[in-house]
Amino acid sequence: MLITILLLTAGLVLLIKGADWLITGASALAKKYHVSDLVIGLTIVAFGTSAPELVVNTFAAFEGHSDIVFGNVIGSNLFNLFVILGISGIIMPLAVHVSTVWKEIPFSLLAVLVLYLLVNDHFFTDSADVLSRFDGILLLILFGIFLFYIYYQIKNNPQVPEEAHKNYSGLKLTKLIIIGLGALVAGGKLVVNSTVEIATVLGVSEKIIALTIVAAGTSLPELATSIVAAVKRKSDIAVGNIIGSNVFNIFLILSVSSIIRPVSYNISFNTDLYLLTGGTLLLVFAMFTGKRHKLDRWEAILLLLAYVIYTFFLLSKEA
Repeated sequence: MLITILLLTAGLVLLIKGADWLITGASALAKKYHVSDLVIGLTIVAFGTSAPELVVNTFAAFEGHSDIVFGNVIGSNLFNLFVILGISGIIMPLAVHVSTVWKEIPFSLLAVLVLYLLVNDHFFTDSADVLSRFDGILLLILFGIFLFYIYYQIKNNPQVPEEAHKNYSGLKLTKLIIIGLGALVAGGKLVVNSTVEIATVLGVSEKIIALTIVAAGTSLPELATSIVAAVKRKSDIAVGNIIGSNVFNIFLILSVSSIIRPVSYNISFNTDLYLLTGGTLLLVFAMFTGKRHKLDRWEAILLLLAYVIYTFFLLSKEA
């Protein structure tokens, strides 16, 4: 059991470091060939921060572990919304741009609602609940629309890069990218295998392990990014990172997972989707209470407390 836990930890470390190496190498390579910051941000960095969830879900979908597929994405989104925004908001009240309130946050709410309708087939037919390849293609189209929106936003609000990339040689950049991809693949395989083994040994469901340990582990890049942004008083980055990640997780990662292999849906995940919907609505509500367009500390504490209660509820059901 100890060895399995160590392998899970090693897998998570490989996922995080692999994503970091991939982003560093690919971004620097793109800059070397004069690719714009806009394109780098939309493709390389966005993909890199979602790479841990994507790799874990790719293996889980291919091997038929549907509870890990949904547990990782839904759990990551819950962790992002309640824990990461909670911690960031406690560090510093998060004032956000008006477009985030009226566009990005509602877009993340739309993602949850679309997913809910796609997976609950029993509401409309007598067929089994599943995220089909057709559903995956629909999610991918919505992801394309979201990317276009991001492109439009960045194009009309260009950001000045804070620091230049190091002047790596082409060979070193290629090595970073290859090593990063290799670490992601190895880490993803370790995480999936270790999750299945831990669930078997402890007698708990793969769903619980995926919703908690795996989800928190694959969300570490977002945690680091948002905390650093909060400390530097860059509220838009702290909030935008989380909202964007939640949309990416549903529209991109679940679409890829279901296109690889249709994923059976356990309706017990509906409770988690209800909480995710409620948390997103709470975030919208927070933008209009107290100081306008700001997540105050007491609201951040409320988010964090809600996640603690949710985790206790999850574990008590398994006991």
